[in-house]
Amino acid sequence: MSEQQSTALLSAQELDVAYNTQVVLENASMTICEGDRLGLVGRNGSGKSTFLRIVTGEQKPDAGEVVTRRGLRTGYLPQEFQLNPEHTVLESIRSGAQHILDLIDEFENLPGDSDKHESIEQQINAADGWELDQRIESTMTHLQVPSAERSVGQLSGGEHRRVALCRAIIAQPDLLILDEPTNHLDNESIQWVEQFLKTYKGALLLVTHDRYFLDRITNRIVELAAGVFYPYKGNYTQYLEKKAERVASEATNEKRRQMFLRRELEWVRRGPKARTTKSKSRLDRYDEVASQKGPEVEGAVDVVIPPPPPMGNRILDLVNIGYTYGDTPLFENVEFNFQAGMRIGIVGRNGIGKTTLLKVIMGQLEPSSGTVKTGQLVKFNYVDQNRLQLNPEDRVIDAIGDGAEFVIFGDDRLSLRAYLKRFLFTDDRIDTKVKLLSGGERSRLLLASILKRGGNFIILDEPTNDLDLATLRVLEEALVSFPGIIMAVSHDRYFLNRVCTGILAFEGHGQVDYSIGDYDYYLEKKARLQTKAPKGQSTKAVSYTHLTLPTSDLV
Repeated sequence: MSEQQSTALLSAQELDVAYNTQVVLENASMTICEGDRLGLVGRNGSGKSTFLRIVTGEQKPDAGEVVTRRGLRTGYLPQEFQLNPEHTVLESIRSGAQHILDLIDEFENLPGDSDKHESIEQQINAADGWELDQRIESTMTHLQVPSAERSVGQLSGGEHRRVALCRAIIAQPDLLILDEPTNHLDNESIQWVEQFLKTYKGALLLVTHDRYFLDRITNRIVELAAGVFYPYKGNYTQYLEKKAERVASEATNEKRRQMFLRRELEWVRRGPKARTTKSKSRLDRYDEVASQKGPEVEGAVDVVIPPPPPMGNRILDLVNIGYTYGDTPLFENVEFNFQAGMRIGIVGRNGIGKTTLLKVIMGQLEPSSGTVKTGQLVKFNYVDQNRLQLNPEDRVIDAIGDGAEFVIFGDDRLSLRAYLKRFLFTDDRIDTKVKLLSGGERSRLLLASILKRGGNFIILDEPTNDLDLATLRVLEEALVSFPGIIMAVSHDRYFLNRVCTGILAFEGHGQVDYSIGDYDYYLEKKARLQTKAPKGQSTKAVSYTHLTLPTSDLV
């Protein structure tokens, strides 16, 4: 559908928003049309979530307005949401389609001679309302939502998010707004959401750090930088190419501007003898160009991991490890020998035992069977899903300092201020209280606090959650060059391909397989095994529960 033929669903006009002295939107305008699959990108703290709250009516801008098409129905999954803890899972999900339920209720209670039957039935059919219950059941299954009767108040954070995502999409609104929809979803669930959105009839406004997701879903990318929207046609890869061209063009233009100003400044200092009309025009031109603002230059996060201490000859061996939860074996007969330089990605459905294995490796849980043999020089650095807890009343520098003034880097040391500046904290933000930070700044502070602990065996549980795309790229580069051992539970396929040299896959029924190579290579080998499996025989029969460091590609 061409832009000329597209109907505008929503138009944000000249929005201004500032938090104290931090400007996040400045005279910013954007239009969302029918057929748009729009990815909104930008650094953490740039104002993406603020913009989503404004277009959904949850927040008022300091200036500007949002105009929507009459009768526009919007579904919204925010990063931070609240579900009624007194509701059951099913009640919470069905409330996302309340307008459809109200139409059905009105239709079923109309008098037999009412002339409204036809118009209401048309509205129900347009919303695919008669299939609502089947749609809810299917979506709950694919997103692994907890059982319908469970109370929302009893759910974990990840379960809450899956319920909220299900609630947002089941009504099939005209405009679906999703803020980090893949957080806390496993790869199979992400693939289902991906396929769902590819065939979704409404428009989509999406914020996500999942680069494959952006590439496969979007047809427009809008970057929010320095309070302004920069629109690009195409998906995320095309956006990166076009942004590089824009930045290069801006740099060239800025170089020309500076050269002009230097040349004209020399003329001004010489002091023209006669203030003729021509010389006055030249001075006016100089003043005009001098008052122009140069392009914003983005600071780059410099993710620094202290050099790991020596690991010794023995690092860590798993000998016939098993763990049983209740009557269910999460994994069994696992044998693995870790070697320096390994970067292992751990994948599998939620609740299948991935985090449990990490805790067994670190000695936080005793295995039900087998032995963990850990070298004396191994020092773990664990980044868990919940991250660290920050005291909102602390200053940034106190939150990360732990009473010290320096971060130790091998034989060298770095002041806390210099360290924080590598994570894009300016002097005024370093002395700011944690409670006044944006969500993006908190994420960077947590990452800085965790990584400064060092270690030679880094364990990451969902490290990509809540990090912006630019920071993710730098983190990946730091991990790839880390000479110790990396283990990472992740659903981010791009991260797994970029960082990992091997994949531990939890396949269910206590089965754990190892594949040398990245995530795509693991999927290729798995598909090959499934193709070769005898008809009617599950792939479980051609894999092995017993896990060792293999010489073949897939054990």
